[in-house]
Amino acid sequence: MSRRVNPLLRLDLQRWRMRLMLGVLFAGYAALSARAMYLQGWQDEFLQEKGDARINRLLTIPAYRGMITDRRGEPLAISTPVESVWFNPRESEATPEQVAALAGLLDLDLAALNKLFKDKSKSFVYLRRQLPPDVAAAALALGIKGLYTKPEYRRYYPSGEVVAHVLGLTSVEDKGVEGAELVYQKLLAGEPGLKRVAKDRRGNVVEVLESVKLPRAGQDLALSLNLQIQYLAYRELAAAVQQNKARAGAVVVLDAKTGEILALANLPSYNPNNRSTMSNERARNRAATDAFEPGSTMKPFLVASALEAGVVRPETRIDTGAGYLTVGDKTIKDVHPKGNLTVAEALQVSSNVAMAKIVLEMRSEDYWRTLNRAGFGAPPYSGLPGESSGRLRPYDSWRPIEKATMAFGHGISVSLLQLAHAYTVFANDGWMPPLTIAKRREAVVGQRILAERTAREVRSMLELVTQDGGTAPLARVIGYRVAGKTGTAHKLIGGSYSPDKYLSSFVGMAPASDPRLIIAVMVDEPSVGVYYGGQIAAPVFSRIMAGSLRLMAVPPDAPMEASTGPNATAPVVAEGV
Repeated sequence: MSRRVNPLLRLDLQRWRMRLMLGVLFAGYAALSARAMYLQGWQDEFLQEKGDARINRLLTIPAYRGMITDRRGEPLAISTPVESVWFNPRESEATPEQVAALAGLLDLDLAALNKLFKDKSKSFVYLRRQLPPDVAAAALALGIKGLYTKPEYRRYYPSGEVVAHVLGLTSVEDKGVEGAELVYQKLLAGEPGLKRVAKDRRGNVVEVLESVKLPRAGQDLALSLNLQIQYLAYRELAAAVQQNKARAGAVVVLDAKTGEILALANLPSYNPNNRSTMSNERARNRAATDAFEPGSTMKPFLVASALEAGVVRPETRIDTGAGYLTVGDKTIKDVHPKGNLTVAEALQVSSNVAMAKIVLEMRSEDYWRTLNRAGFGAPPYSGLPGESSGRLRPYDSWRPIEKATMAFGHGISVSLLQLAHAYTVFANDGWMPPLTIAKRREAVVGQRILAERTAREVRSMLELVTQDGGTAPLARVIGYRVAGKTGTAHKLIGGSYSPDKYLSSFVGMAPASDPRLIIAVMVDEPSVGVYYGGQIAAPVFSRIMAGSLRLMAVPPDAPMEASTGPNATAPVVAEGV
């Protein structure tokens, strides 16, 4: 039989193929073995990195936010540890009873929660943020697969609505969004830390491997506020707003010597611990952000400017005639004719006609310069967000009637904070300290605005305003000499003056012999039939000033007799508006 047809030859060919395949398999195995030896012997770091990438994670350690205190160390804002509850829908498993229990525990809508558990398109969903730790622990105790907690901090404000507009508040991410919390965010926030942990395939932390970076706590911040004076100011403002059925109100209390804000209160307010009470209307820091026409509280600046320019002296007499003055096609009026007045008397009874006559004798540039140097038309730079610059138009654009009305606070707009700050010029014999909401720790360097003699003369005139025959006998304080000025202005609404809506204000200082405090009060739209600043705002000033001077132990500069206190029986001197 030929070899070509012998079956054994074909069998030999199959054995060859088998040997070839076995050789290939052994070669592949040898290559894999060599690769494994190479990776494990010389490239073990590569494998370690791949393993770590699957089980090791870096977790953020939240930093403790710095505490905010008043000037005496009383806590105004503190951080407390809380927990946020979240879950991974892709790995979550829960019985209907567990979901119902979780909804009840976290105060969530059951139908919405069921929908979240069924939606497997996401891997991370917050259920509730900033919960008390015991509530979060109770949620975990339900044993729901895929449910986790995350440690955080929540801001707590012990004084609630009383200091809300100064402090502001933080977001759920613990970042400042209003007030001092926003302005001093970088100082207060600190820096979060990092830790490396090992997680199983379900995302559970099974081991803390190392601390990569320790968290750095934020720095504490001491504000210039005196919490006792702040409570007093808020209480008296709230009583006045309620008593006069007003739309809103604001109070600013300044340390006349240092420019520190000792109190700043607004109504309506909100409770930063309960964000449901917050709205745009309630969250506005009216004292700093709202500009209004100040009315007669601007008259002392006109008188000071006229004295500086040599146009008048305190004893200069001005004939107000029948109580009206025509400028162009407009008429300026006093409520009652006041006849022939000295400059001091004109300021005491708040004569619009007298002030208009004075300003029309002056160069517009001189009056504008005084207002500009006193801070009008520019933010007061106190450290509060959203400060209003007000409105002070260039003097070369003033028409005669505009110049005349600016003498008694129309055609110019200011914030209450600006107004209080400007009055430090009269309290400090012409010097003006910079304003601040942070506690001062070094000497104040102010700026001279007026000559010492001018400031003293105006302050003496302002003291007459609070005496019988002036517009503010209700501003007096037993045992102290008080100087100040009332303001009553029609509200500017939609470009025109409302005939029956007013802003009532008073700005004053005490003790007048050497002023320590300046208090500015504004009540918006009193609606009980009276609206003069001397009737509405002056009594609020008197009560806040009396309590503040006692709290600060400021020595009296007048007899401790009833005759030096508010005089409710003095005739009301009507103020032109």
